[in-house]
Amino acid sequence: MRPLHPIDFIFLSLEKRQQPMHVGGLFLFQIPDNAPASFIQDLVTDIRNSKSIPIPPFNNKLNGFFWDEDEEFDLDHHFRHIALPQPGRIRELLTYISQEHSALIDRAKPLWTCHIIEGIEGNRFAMYFKIHHAMVDGIAGMRLVQKSLAHDPDTKSIVPPWCVEGPRAKRLKQPKVSRAKSILNGLKSQIQATPRVAYELSQTVMKDMGRNPDYVSSFQAPSSILNQRVSSSRRFAAQSFEFSRLRSIANALGVTINDIVLAICSGALREYLIHQNALPKKPLIAMVPASIRDDDSDTSNRITMILANLGTHKEDPLERLKIVRRSVLNAKQRFKRMNANQILNYSAFIYGAAGINIASGLMPKRQAFNLVISNVPGPQDPLYWNGARLEALYPASIILDGQALNITMTSYLDKLEVGLTACRNALPKMQNLLQHLEDEIQRFEEIVDTDHPKLQAVS
Repeated sequence: MRPLHPIDFIFLSLEKRQQPMHVGGLFLFQIPDNAPASFIQDLVTDIRNSKSIPIPPFNNKLNGFFWDEDEEFDLDHHFRHIALPQPGRIRELLTYISQEHSALIDRAKPLWTCHIIEGIEGNRFAMYFKIHHAMVDGIAGMRLVQKSLAHDPDTKSIVPPWCVEGPRAKRLKQPKVSRAKSILNGLKSQIQATPRVAYELSQTVMKDMGRNPDYVSSFQAPSSILNQRVSSSRRFAAQSFEFSRLRSIANALGVTINDIVLAICSGALREYLIHQNALPKKPLIAMVPASIRDDDSDTSNRITMILANLGTHKEDPLERLKIVRRSVLNAKQRFKRMNANQILNYSAFIYGAAGINIASGLMPKRQAFNLVISNVPGPQDPLYWNGARLEALYPASIILDGQALNITMTSYLDKLEVGLTACRNALPKMQNLLQHLEDEIQRFEEIVDTDHPKLQAVS
C-alpha cells in the first residue's frame, strides 16, 4: 500500500462527471499484406493468453488515500476488442474514440483501459489506450505504448503496454531511504532557489508588467467561447500533416518549427471563431507547456508553462507570427536566467492564482489563458506491432471547466500528428479546425513562394 502523492490527489479531486481526468492515445496500424485473415484475432488471443503480469502503476487501484495492489486483477475489465460498423471510415473511428474519451474510468479497478479496434477501411486496425492522469501523464503514457512496439517488422513478441516498465514503475521500486533523501534534496534546492526567484519576480513587476508589449501576463486572456463550463460530452478529431511543409516554411522565414506551429494554430482558431461569429477583439492567449529538464533523467514532471500571445486580432499571418514569436522569446529569455527549480518556483508564484481558478472552476470565463497548445517530439523511426506498421499516433487530452479545447501534437516519422479534444456542446463543428489548419499552412506556403516583402521582418 502506497499513499497518494499530492499531485495524484489533485488529479483525482478534479474529476467529476463532466470533467474526466484521463489522457489517451489513438494508434493506427496497417495490417501486413501477407497476414492471415485471423491476424487481429490472433493478436487479441496472444494478449489475453499472455502470462505477463501488469506492473505498477497498472496493477494499482484506489483504496481511500492510498494506492493498493489489485489482488483480483481482471484483464477482461481493462482490455476490449471491438469492430467498427461498416464502412469503417476514420469518421466512425473518431466517433467511437469521442464516446470512449467521454466515459469515466471505474475507480474500483486500476484506472486504465485498452481497446483493439478492427474493421477500419484500408486493411487497418487501431489501438486506443486511456489512463487516468493520476497514474501517469499523457506523454509518459504515450511513451509506454511506444516501448511496447518494435523497430523491426519481423519481431513477433507481444509486450502489452501495461507490462512495460516505465519511469513511474522504477521510482516506486526505489528504497524508502533513497526516496526520502531525494525529497530532502528537493527541499534544499527549493530554499536555495528563493533569492533568484525573488529577483526575477521584482524584474517582472518593475520592467515587464504594463511596460513590455511582448510580455504576456495571466490577466490579459479575453473572454471567449473557448472558456466556458464544459459538459461530459467530448469530440475528438485528428489529422496528420507533413513535417517537411512546416520545416520549409520555418527555414524560409528564419523561425523555429514551434513558432510556425503556434502561428498556424493561431490562424486556424481565428478562422474557426470568425465562422462562429465569436472572435474576441483582443488576441487569444495559449498556454504552451515547456520542458525545463536540465539533466538526462526520465523521472518526474519537469515542465513549466509559457503564455503565448497568438495575435488572433491580426488578419495578416506574418503579423500574427511576429507577435507569437516575440511573446515566446520573451518567456524563454527569462527562463534562461534561472535553473529548473527556480523556474518552477517562479511559475508557481506567477500562475498560482490561475491554477486555483482552473482547479475550482469558480470563474470559467476569467482564465489566465484561452487554451492549451502542446507540441512534443515523438519517435522518428517506424514502429511495428507483430509486423503491423504503425501509421499514425494521435494524442487525446483533458479539458476542464473554463478550458473547452485542447490541441496536443506529437511527431512521428516526418509527420505532425494533431489531436483535438473539445467539449462537443461548447464548441460546435470543432472538427473544422483541421481544415483551417490545412488552409493556414497553405497560406504560409503561398507567402513563402511569392517572396513576400515582409519576410525579412519576421526573422
